[in-house]
Amino acid sequence: MPGTRKLGKTTDQRMAMLRQLVTDFLDKGKMETTITRCKEIAPIAEKMITLGKKNTLASRRQALAFITREDVVTKVFAEIAPKYAERQGGYTRITRTGVRRGDAAETGIIELV
Repeated sequence: MPGTRKLGKTTDQRMAMLRQLVTDFLDKGKMETTITRCKEIAPIAEKMITLGKKNTLASRRQALAFITREDVVTKVFAEIAPKYAERQGGYTRITRTGVRRGDAAETGIIELV
């Protein structure tokens, strides 16, 4: 179970949301959302990139079990993971951007380093 934050959702809703957020983040490379969601996305995204660095059939299947789109898995294994071949973790960066006007939630940008 990634992290301990419940984010106001039941387990299945939370996992579905995290799967979609990680998929979109890995597809675009950058995303703006709340700080708590950024902190939940970061370790999962780093795990997917680490699976991409292994580049085995088993690691590809593990990534496909979490990431919702096959083209994103292909992108992780073909483009993103080779870029971080020499790096031992720390593939993401979270930058705080202030508070959201509607509900005063603290927002931030998560991006690939």
